[in-house]
Amino acid sequence: MFSRWSNSNHVQENDSLQHESKVKELRASLPPLSGRCLNYCTDACLRRYMEARNWNVDKSKKMLEETIKWRSIYKPEEIRWHEVAVEGETGKVYRANFHDRHGRTVLILRPGKQNTTSLDNQFRHLVYLIENAILNLPEGQEQMAWLIDFTGWTLSTSVPIKSARDTINVLQNHYPERLAIAFLYNPPRIFEAFWKIVKYFLDAKTFQKVKFVYPKNKDSVELMRSYFDEENLPTEFGGRAVLQYNHEEFSKQMIQDDIKSANLWGLDDKLQSVGNGHSLAEVAPEPVCLAPPVS
Repeated sequence: MFSRWSNSNHVQENDSLQHESKVKELRASLPPLSGRCLNYCTDACLRRYMEARNWNVDKSKKMLEETIKWRSIYKPEEIRWHEVAVEGETGKVYRANFHDRHGRTVLILRPGKQNTTSLDNQFRHLVYLIENAILNLPEGQEQMAWLIDFTGWTLSTSVPIKSARDTINVLQNHYPERLAIAFLYNPPRIFEAFWKIVKYFLDAKTFQKVKFVYPKNKDSVELMRSYFDEENLPTEFGGRAVLQYNHEEFSKQMIQDDIKSANLWGLDDKLQSVGNGHSLAEVAPEPVCLAPPVS
């Protein structure tokens, strides 16, 4: 028995050493980084991209470079709460005030409370809250959990298939290994038609993280409760906590988090400019931060 444990431990150590070597190889393959890209590309970040591409350096490099390009254009770290606050008035997506049993940040999504029509703004709001969830991860934790409540959801409140596909692509390709688990709680039967199409946009790893929970299905309920303390879990998800979204109080939290985010990304001047009456569009854009390779 001791021999088996020793061999298993030895294999794990070898895997860890190989992975660290792969991370170094990936970093060495990248051109010189500067600005926010240097801040973004931590060793932990590189590991997530390696994990998402099964530790293939070339595929991980391509994926990471595509994210760097996307971030330089979309600038998710520059989105501020006042730009997307209208999207959050009904609490259709927000960061919960509790964590799962592993200390992960929790996002609650309630698509039945859709209150706007601009798909671009809806996606911007979601990206803002994903960035916010990451910002509020406890030390040593890199993933978040999603709880999706389908109360009030209908096909008329669902997003178009193309928008769903585009959203999934961004989440999978630019936030790899950030989602630990997503529980879809009590979706109506009509959702099955939507899901039959959308599920084909998910890669195998993401697909395995999506779990359907039905109140009358004991196994699915037990699975969700293995992730969440029943005292923290809202009644809408079969728990005991009373779910109350207060937009004014949540906005205060987000404004404070905007300051924290600005400090993290070195955007203090940007926040000051906005506060002085200038729009975000008037602030000089972040230059492309991948320097050209040396020939």
